[in-house]
Amino acid sequence: MAEAMPAPKLVIFDCDGTLVDSQHAIVAAMTDAFLSENMPAPPRDRIVSVVGLSLAIAVARLVPEPVELEQVDRLAEAYKAAFSARRRQPDHVEPLFAGVRETMARLAAREDVILGIATGKSRRGVEAVLEREGWNGIFATIQTADTNPSKPHPAMLHAAMSETAAEACDTVMIGDTTYDIEMAREAGTAAIGVTWGYHPEEALRAAGAHHITADCSELERVLGELMPQQRRVG
Repeated sequence: MAEAMPAPKLVIFDCDGTLVDSQHAIVAAMTDAFLSENMPAPPRDRIVSVVGLSLAIAVARLVPEPVELEQVDRLAEAYKAAFSARRRQPDHVEPLFAGVRETMARLAAREDVILGIATGKSRRGVEAVLEREGWNGIFATIQTADTNPSKPHPAMLHAAMSETAAEACDTVMIGDTTYDIEMAREAGTAAIGVTWGYHPEEALRAAGAHHITADCSELERVLGELMPQQRRVG
């Protein structure tokens, strides 16, 4: 009997808080934006808690009630300008988390894995990370908040699966926030939470993560267990 090759696993990563530790740059740019409107900057933990949402929704959650849409728009534009200006500074740093570079290299080399990104980061921001890390071409699908509803809406995962002809049963979402986990559950995919990011482990569990991993070695082990095995047919 011949051996049937199983469908490859579509492995989708969040960016900020999962691949890249961008909290310092995000907090600094959001602080700049609020100060530009003569508003007190939200505390760090509040800013970090909304990382992963699309920018307008994140800003709206940080603005005290009642929320004025015009002010949200101004703050969002000020944040983008501040982040862009900070990215051009020589001391700007958005480092990868420990082990991420090696894990991505191993996953990219596997024939049974298709890599993707689903993030609240802008496409421009994602492309800056890919260029810096030499990752251009390793992701078969890149979904951002520029062209999709904000997490936890499942549209990003639906688009990623459509672009790669992957089924939900062959897809896994990896992220550090409850928004990632809730998005995956809504899309019917597997959900892996990572504890090195911006939401606490207990929140990831409560959101319904199928697996929780504390480092990249454990993440690779869990992914290995999720990989479909060859099956005999005929």
